[in-house]
Amino acid sequence: MDSAPPLSPTARSTVRRNATRARTDRAELYAVLDAGLVGHLGVVLDGAPVVLPTGYGRRGDTLYLHGSTGAATLRAAAAGGPVCFTVTHLDGVVYARSAFHHSMNYRCAVVHGAARLVTDPDERRLGLEVLTEHLAPGSWEATRQPDRKELAATSLLALDLAEASVKVRTGPPGDDEQDLSASVWAGVLPLRTVVGTPEPDPLLPPGIAVPERVAGRALD
Repeated sequence: MDSAPPLSPTARSTVRRNATRARTDRAELYAVLDAGLVGHLGVVLDGAPVVLPTGYGRRGDTLYLHGSTGAATLRAAAAGGPVCFTVTHLDGVVYARSAFHHSMNYRCAVVHGAARLVTDPDERRLGLEVLTEHLAPGSWEATRQPDRKELAATSLLALDLAEASVKVRTGPPGDDEQDLSASVWAGVLPLRTVVGTPEPDPLLPPGIAVPERVAGRALD
């Protein structure tokens, strides 16, 4: 993991509810972000909040997000207004003896800030490489690079990780003492994302085998 100073909560990024679940190690922020493939970007669009799923990639303390130049949400984010980006991993359903104490085990990162529209050509290519490699490691060099038309149709945003929080819940339910003697099953149902068998494109010519950059992920 990257070596970096700890998280320094701001008024917006301070965890108040179940504050004991907050993490202050910046490495844990990196771990949550790096383990995910989809995040949710929240912006204010025409006076109303809009939250949409999007792919992303991280390089150091910068998150890169991209989309069509015609996307209203990206234009709103690029205008410099406040945005919020979240990544959540659901690790288990927590069954308790009481309905009130049912919960979830999870890892969640929340980033606040103002997104920056990336216009420098070198950083644009770097950001797109970071995005590609986060989603499909090894694919940037193995495939055709974006051409001028594709670059012109793509907006790339950079979001600094200076203002962020991490919250994690693990372990069994937190039932009240008076409920511990109840004859009700309690515990955790783990949830995991499973990688399946690669499915070749029907238009592939004969003889093209699944590359290690794909097959290796299926075996992990």
